[in-house]
Amino acid sequence: MMSTARLPYARLAPKAFQGLLSLSNAIRKDLLGHRLVDLVFLRVSQINGCAYCVDMHWRDLMQQDIDARQANAVAAWREAPFFDARERAALRWAEIVTALPQADASDEEFALLRAQFSDEEIAELGFAIAAINAWNLLNVSFRNPLPEQAGA
Repeated sequence: MMSTARLPYARLAPKAFQGLLSLSNAIRKDLLGHRLVDLVFLRVSQINGCAYCVDMHWRDLMQQDIDARQANAVAAWREAPFFDARERAALRWAEIVTALPQADASDEEFALLRAQFSDEEIAELGFAIAAINAWNLLNVSFRNPLPEQAGA
């Protein structure tokens, strides 16, 4: 992987960048829970192969004092004992939405999600999944490099 970005997309498209940043900042982490949102962000970033976002959201989870084993097990959440029913439902839905149109966001899958979340929470989760997918696509396609140092 190249160590420099293909182009500085934030500088070249500042209005669009600020719009996406505003969307990200509008996500109600207080409603969904910071940990849950970062678990979803980490999982979607893993699926999309976005090293920049995987690094960022892993560090965010570490700042929340999540056990490193739990964060490292996100890619294998189905087999790992660290996740509750709500987190599992969110991770499952995030994977389905991220894989559209190949995945099936069926009524049965939606019912499983609805068993754990209110309609308002599902709407917020949808925007969280959409936002992280957008960041992933931008960072991967423009090869946004990892920061030299953690926290940079």
